[in-house]
Amino acid sequence: MRSDRGPTIAGTRISVYDIMDYLHEEWPPKLIRDWLGLTQVQIDSAMAYIRANKDQVEKEYQDLEKQSEEIRRYWEEYNRNRPAPEPVPDTPRRAAFRAKLEEWKSRHQKN
Repeated sequence: MRSDRGPTIAGTRISVYDIMDYLHEEWPPKLIRDWLGLTQVQIDSAMAYIRANKDQVEKEYQDLEKQSEEIRRYWEEYNRNRPAPEPVPDTPRRAAFRAKLEEWKSRHQKN
């Protein structure tokens, strides 16, 4: 099935490109299946689709990787130029909580 995220595994929101992420990291299909909670039929179908459409899937995957990188760079730049948020004003309640937290840390801190 194809969605706005590309070809997806029937009965899931997992795309073939999610599978490709793990394949590019050299995960074996059995581990991918278990990690993503897929059935053997689902992983077999995904792997068959990837093999049958290897060039198209790889090109689309690379395009998505490029797009993701561009989006990441955009948001890094956007956030780099944003002013730092104003500090949250201290209240008696927050001060009391912070004191309790510090007390707890000192009791549970390993030497």
